[in-house]
Amino acid sequence: MQEQKGEHEGLQHDELGIKVRSNDNPYLSVDLQKKLLQPRRLSSYFIVLIESGSITYNLDLQDITLTDGHLLFAMPNQFFTPPAKTDDLKYFKLLFDENTLALLPQQFPFLVNPLNVQTILLDSPAKERVIKVFGILNQILQIDKYETDTEIILAYLNSLLSELNSAYFKNKESANHLNANLSKFIEFKLVVETYLTEQPSINAIAEKLALSTNSLYRIVKEYAGTSPKDYFINRLMAEAQRKLRYSNTSIKDLAYELGFNDPDYFSRLFKKSTGKSASEFLPRQDLSGK
Repeated sequence: MQEQKGEHEGLQHDELGIKVRSNDNPYLSVDLQKKLLQPRRLSSYFIVLIESGSITYNLDLQDITLTDGHLLFAMPNQFFTPPAKTDDLKYFKLLFDENTLALLPQQFPFLVNPLNVQTILLDSPAKERVIKVFGILNQILQIDKYETDTEIILAYLNSLLSELNSAYFKNKESANHLNANLSKFIEFKLVVETYLTEQPSINAIAEKLALSTNSLYRIVKEYAGTSPKDYFINRLMAEAQRKLRYSNTSIKDLAYELGFNDPDYFSRLFKKSTGKSASEFLPRQDLSGK
C-alpha cells in the first residue's frame, strides 16, 4: 500500500501545496490516470464538486454517489478510491495540504467532520458562488500559475472553505453552530485521532478535555449517536479494516500496532464489531499497479 504523495497529487505551486483539476485540465497521462485510480491513503485534503452528471467514489470502504450540486470532502489519512470519469461529468477537484491550511486566517471545523457526513449539498446560490471561486482558483493555478501572489490564492481558498463550512452546518445547527458542545466534540474527535493506538481511557480523554465523564458522554451521544467508548472502538475497528484491506500486516502484528496487548482479544472484538473474523474480512489485493 503506497501513500499518495505530493508528486502524484501534484501539490506544487511555489511554497503552497494546492492544485485544482476540472474538465478543462484533467490528468492527461494514461499512466498517471491508472495510478491515481488505485486505492490509496490520502496525504492531503481532497474536495470534489459535481457541477453536472453523476459519479461514485469510495471513501473508507463506503461508496458515495455524487450528483448535481453535491460536494465531497476527504481528509488526510482516509483511504480513497476514485472512479474513472464519466463522459457527461462536469466537476472541479481541489487538493491542498496541511501546510497550506495552516496559512489561512481562520479554522474550518467542517474539515474534521463533526457531524459524520462528508458530503455537502449546495443550494443554487451557494453552488453558483462556489463554482465561481473554483473557476478563479483554476485560472490562477493552471493559467497564471506562478505569476499570482500567494496571498491572493490563500484569499480565494479561504473564501471557498468559508462557503463550505457554512453550508456544512446549515440546517444542522442554530445560527451559533460552533457552540461549546460542538467545539468539545471536535476536540474529542481530534484526541481520538491523535491517541488512537495508545487507547487512552475515557476518563483520561474527559480529563484532557476538562470535562466530566458524564458531560463527555452527553456531548458524544448528541453528535455521534453513541457513547465515547463505542465511538473509540468503532474508530479502532475502522482502522483495522483499512489495514486489513490495504496492507499485508498480519493479524497479530496489526493487533499490536493498534495498541492491543492480546491479539486474541483483538480478534474477538473485531468479530463482535464487524460480524466477520479478521482473516475473512476482505481478500488480499495486489495494489502495486505493476
